[in-house]
Amino acid sequence: MAAVSGLASARRVVVKIGSALVVGPDGAPDSAWLSDFAADLARLRARGQQVLVVSSGAVALGRRRLGLNRKALTLPEKQAAAAAGQSALMHAWEAALEPHGLPVAQVLLTRDDTEIRRRWLNARATLETLLDLGVVPVVNENDTVVTEEIRYGDNDRLAARAGQLIGADLLVLLSDVDGLYTADPRSDPSAAHVPLVTDLDAGIEAMAGGANTAAGVGTG
Repeated sequence: MAAVSGLASARRVVVKIGSALVVGPDGAPDSAWLSDFAADLARLRARGQQVLVVSSGAVALGRRRLGLNRKALTLPEKQAAAAAGQSALMHAWEAALEPHGLPVAQVLLTRDDTEIRRRWLNARATLETLLDLGVVPVVNENDTVVTEEIRYGDNDRLAARAGQLIGADLLVLLSDVDGLYTADPRSDPSAAHVPLVTDLDAGIEAMAGGANTAAGVGTG
């Protein structure tokens, strides 16, 4: 109930969406899921709420375009896949949101954009303007130019920084698992759902695991 009431009262919401939701098993955009999500987003907008989306999926979509089927890619291969996949990702978002009359804008960020003061101010001004104009910003890491030393590497972290940039009231992380479990519920039937975490300790951190799909590999 706390999460529902928080969503209802939030003026600005950041929603991070993992690759496993954006990209279907065939490696193409999951248009049905995106359409359902777009309808939910439109309802939030109709209530006067502003929504920023942090969307993974570019690398996964680019893999398909470039025929890069290996799970482990070199950094240049990941950057090439991101470059090839960004246009497909944005086309998928435009197709999902256009029926609701919601314009979309792509915003690609690097870690420096949220850590260097001048660039942070510029990024904030851009996002504020887009939101004020009624646009849905779709944010992703600029994987085509970053190196391992200066990249987020995880859109959960990028979503948290994006929330700081716009002064968001709520951050929602969507994945193909419906919450935190003591173990992977798909392989351990005894896994218990953890509805609320009040202290982030070693026990909670130990519950984290790796990606369980080809698309969800912790990349953009």
